[in-house]
Amino acid sequence: MKSIFDTISFECSKNVTKTYSTSFSSAVRMLAPNIRQDIYNIYGFVRFADEIVDSFHDYNKEELFQLFQVDLDAALHNKISLNPVLNSFQHTVNKYQIPYELIAAFMRSMKLDLTKMTYDTYEEYAEYIYGSADVVGLMCLKVFVNGDEDKYNSLKDSAMRLGSAFQKVNFLRDLKADFEGLSRTYFPDTDLNHLNEDSKRKIIQEIEADFKAGFEGIVKLPLDAKFGVYTAYVYYRKLLTKLSRTPSSEIKNTRIRVPDYEKLGLVAKCYVNYKLKFI
Repeated sequence: MKSIFDTISFECSKNVTKTYSTSFSSAVRMLAPNIRQDIYNIYGFVRFADEIVDSFHDYNKEELFQLFQVDLDAALHNKISLNPVLNSFQHTVNKYQIPYELIAAFMRSMKLDLTKMTYDTYEEYAEYIYGSADVVGLMCLKVFVNGDEDKYNSLKDSAMRLGSAFQKVNFLRDLKADFEGLSRTYFPDTDLNHLNEDSKRKIIQEIEADFKAGFEGIVKLPLDAKFGVYTAYVYYRKLLTKLSRTPSSEIKNTRIRVPDYEKLGLVAKCYVNYKLKFI
């Protein structure tokens, strides 16, 4: 029965999320049960695409990515895939009528990671972030508003800015891995060989502006989604605070993280704020 295969597929996407990102999976658990699985399905898809270009160094990544693209297109067209992650993703795409242009933009940015090492202009940088992060926020927003196009359009800009903020925090946190391990530099006009406090401050100010715009949308989200998205927002704000307090020389040489005990405290604080209607 197809329903049994779908159940297995959904569990696979859920396990991908829990295994690859404990922080994000914790935030997903704060979403209402009726939308939780669909966010797992989206994350499983974007995680697998990202892993192809970032991790499979002993294999032909270009060939694997092309095969993934072919399987993705077939899954969306046929409304089934023998790849459980793509099967669960197509389910969510078709359920919420997620536009293919969002998916195509994401895949374009992921494909760039196969060959492009530096982003020399702000336009290149912005285009990459749109495809790698903003559209993921928009896919999730399609789930959150459940077909309400007026709500979607009113929250679209803030969802993109929140996606940008999350991605830029990841870039700053992962400077060492991206620069030394993958030879990538995302921030334009920034010499990572000589990263200084002034350069770091400009990056953080940019992220703070994105967070401010993103928060304006969080408070307007449907109740089913608000607590979970707010939890992710608070976690990433905490991570940005830690990065802002870390000397630029140390950011280049280590990976800053939020310990598990602090994450638990943040979730508790988010719950109190949510219940007291501070958001």
